[in-house]
Amino acid sequence: MNSKAPRSGIFRKSNHERKSSHETESELTSSSSDNVPELSRRERQEVARRARISALVVHEIVREEGERELNRPPEALALSALAAGLSMGFSLVFQGLLHTYLPAAPWRPLIDNLGYSVGFFIVILGRQQLFTENTLTAMLPLFAHPDWHTFWKVARLWLVVLAANLVGALLFALLVAHTAIFPANIQRSFAEIAQHSLRGDFGLTILRGIFAGWLIALMVWLLPAAESTKLHIIILITYIVALGGFAHIIAGSVDVLYLVNIGTVAWEGYLLGFMLPTLIGNIIGGVSLVAALNFAQVAAETVRNG
Repeated sequence: MNSKAPRSGIFRKSNHERKSSHETESELTSSSSDNVPELSRRERQEVARRARISALVVHEIVREEGERELNRPPEALALSALAAGLSMGFSLVFQGLLHTYLPAAPWRPLIDNLGYSVGFFIVILGRQQLFTENTLTAMLPLFAHPDWHTFWKVARLWLVVLAANLVGALLFALLVAHTAIFPANIQRSFAEIAQHSLRGDFGLTILRGIFAGWLIALMVWLLPAAESTKLHIIILITYIVALGGFAHIIAGSVDVLYLVNIGTVAWEGYLLGFMLPTLIGNIIGGVSLVAALNFAQVAAETVRNG
């Protein structure tokens, strides 16, 4: 990495590029052909407003969010990430409640897995720091400015957020496992749901983690263009993660750490059987399949346009 790389990266716009941008906007708001009625200025502006935003615009929204997070103080990141780890516990709670009160029918997983979305709702709408989101948001600034300074900022953010997320997950699991806040029948549902996070060997868990990291990073990429459909996207993507049995490092840690605290799983089983392979998979899925590919398409388009 070049520590003296220009901070503007590939996205600095010259006067000529800005002029071209205005020309493109003019083209978008012009009449479509001589065979259709001429649009009024307001109608042309409405067409431009409703046009899909480009990949470059989405990229810049996500990248600037990443830049802001990279520049936050470590203590602010840690507190936000601790809150996110605690919040993710409500995915297990709502799943357990649905599992308990729904009849034991073949279709029950189709309903109780909707509870998995609750933790993500709280984290995303509450602007809390979740590790798997940062496999996209923090990596785009690094791809745009590939220097050692940015690399260490990304490494710091990942370490702080991951550690605080896991502490929050552990605290939630301790609270649920060692208090009587939930009755025995709901505790049994928690244990049954949590067992699903331990399916498969090391290699299969990595693969399940890749799919989860891929989907969660895709969700982050989709949200800037979603406008009024953000809640639908959060529900849809996280529901697929839950129903598919994919492995998410924080949501799954709440599950497995609950099993550790009730004595069903040993710490070794959590660290080597779940945490390590899931972490590897989430990073591969978020960084390579979403961050790198979407940066590459934007970079290719920028180079092509000169």
